[in-house]
Amino acid sequence: MPHPSEEPWLPAAVLRPAAGNAFESTVEQLATAIRLGVFADGELLPPERELAARLGVSRMTLRDAIAALRDSDMVVTRRGRGGGTRIRWAGEVPGEGSPGRQRSAPRRGADLEDALVFRAVVEPGATAAAARRALAGDQRAWLVQCRGEVEDAPDEGAHRVADARLHLALATCSGSPMLVEAVTRAQAAMQELLGAIPVLPRNIAHSNAQHETVVQAILDGDPERARAAMEEHCEATAALLRGLLG
Repeated sequence: MPHPSEEPWLPAAVLRPAAGNAFESTVEQLATAIRLGVFADGELLPPERELAARLGVSRMTLRDAIAALRDSDMVVTRRGRGGGTRIRWAGEVPGEGSPGRQRSAPRRGADLEDALVFRAVVEPGATAAAARRALAGDQRAWLVQCRGEVEDAPDEGAHRVADARLHLALATCSGSPMLVEAVTRAQAAMQELLGAIPVLPRNIAHSNAQHETVVQAILDGDPERARAAMEEHCEATAALLRGLLG
């Protein structure tokens, strides 16, 4: 379901003018945004004019990119009054056969370690930066809402999308576009890796407790506690991935 109170924070923070090959860059950005929950399952994409302007591409390029997403079963478009392009992505879990489903880890060995080190540097820094800021009331409520959506996710796929969405929300509250870009890259890598292992209930319980500590530290304006909690969270995920994929 869409979350109107969150707009335009995540799309404005994550989507940026396409660089280099406009079509390919647009497909990559929109697909990543969908996988990470920037646009929720069932939500309409913003109007073409607005989205094209945000991505710095022509409307024709945007339409071609959306057609590619339709071919990948990530969106569905309905024409006419009340129509538009709606997200059709509820997360992915190992062993299911829908298009694009991952069956093996794309990163192992040094590539796996590089992704884990990158995340361990950028995400604790982003949460510490968020804790240093005087957040507005709606931003504080947004973080609590995002954390609750992770805990209340109805299934494994929805949990992974909500988890990524929370991490992007934390980065957005840092106020740094460069940190948001870095965390988006880190989360995209994490989703690839986590998609190759089963969802483990005990790990989910630990993760939820760590999320609560991180969010509360930000709300309390305690950057060192926020950083330490996110470092613990990143290391727990890294240990799991190293063990199962390394």
